[in-house]
Amino acid sequence: MRTVAVVGASLAGLSAARSLRKQGYDGRLVVIGDELHRPYDRPPLSKEFLAGTLGETELSLEAGDEDLRAEWLLGTRAVGLDRTDRAVRLADGREVRADGIVIATGAAARTLPGSEGLAGVHTLRTLDDARALRDELARGGRLVVIGGGFIGAEVASTAYALGLDVTVVEVAPTPLAAPLGEAMGAVVSALHTDHGVRLLCGVGVKGLSGESRVDAVLLEDGRSVPADIVVVGVGARPCVEWLAGSGVELDNGVKCGADGRTTLAGVVAVGDCANWYDPRAGFHRRVEHWTGARERPDAAIATLLAGGAVEPGVPRPPYFWSDQYGVKIQFVGHAAAADSVTVEAGTADGRDVLAVYRRAGDPVAVLGMNQPRLFTRWRKQLAAAGS
Repeated sequence: MRTVAVVGASLAGLSAARSLRKQGYDGRLVVIGDELHRPYDRPPLSKEFLAGTLGETELSLEAGDEDLRAEWLLGTRAVGLDRTDRAVRLADGREVRADGIVIATGAAARTLPGSEGLAGVHTLRTLDDARALRDELARGGRLVVIGGGFIGAEVASTAYALGLDVTVVEVAPTPLAAPLGEAMGAVVSALHTDHGVRLLCGVGVKGLSGESRVDAVLLEDGRSVPADIVVVGVGARPCVEWLAGSGVELDNGVKCGADGRTTLAGVVAVGDCANWYDPRAGFHRRVEHWTGARERPDAAIATLLAGGAVEPGVPRPPYFWSDQYGVKIQFVGHAAAADSVTVEAGTADGRDVLAVYRRAGDPVAVLGMNQPRLFTRWRKQLAAAGS
């Protein structure tokens, strides 16, 4: 291959570029990103950066002396992929022709219909999002977080520590039930009420009120929650619209094999936009976690450079973490695969549980709350069991 284009300049794209050089590729390398910023770390955006305890320079994912010998095309968005010319078309009219292409365009935060142009309403996905939200939180006031998932919970925790009056609205009866299950989702989300943050569950949002700036969140049950600031944390959608008509199969993102290969030869996908086949589960799934964006590009690049002539290994079980109200939350595996969950250490009331999820007696997932040593031991066991 003379030229490889990596489309996406966040963690997954940077990891792919590093993997190309690490695996011996010495040709032309082009990295395309729609943001103007060099690759930066996203997890701190909802925590330390939002709180003002971490600066922008500390978010950098690149070492000071790192040189990937890459051409960086930043601040320009990919709008199409021409499979005949093997060219990535950019919004500014340029084209990048490449023998190999890595799709790493990630995901974008979902927005609330009708909130466009209303001041005080935020999503949190990018550095620019975090800058704008940080400035607003510094003024104080009443914050309503729509969505009780991990991003919403982390924003609520950070805002609480900054002294804001915080309410979390979640349409599901139990926050975090999808990733953690009902029982443990209830335990983790109880951190909100432990700290005096209002948690309104089982009710949807009808809309927002306010003329030029938001002043309340209107709930479907008729209630109105006053708000000076609103953060919408209702999930993310994979950024794959630009691939329509390219020959790359799309299904909840880019549909891939267990090694990241797509339906188009010489094209692989990694990161939040990639819907990889999971041999443990027997079906495809997107893994929107930091560790997946860092680890899985190695397999995808090996496939790309070998033309698909390598056998994919079994990826490690997906792992993620969250920091809320001073509690370290860690999770590995898939709760949906379990038929039981037991607390192996700590107590739910103490918010220091180590819970193991099992299916037919075999561990399939583990949750830790302030149990880093025990969790690490279980995480290793889970990875070894599936390898």
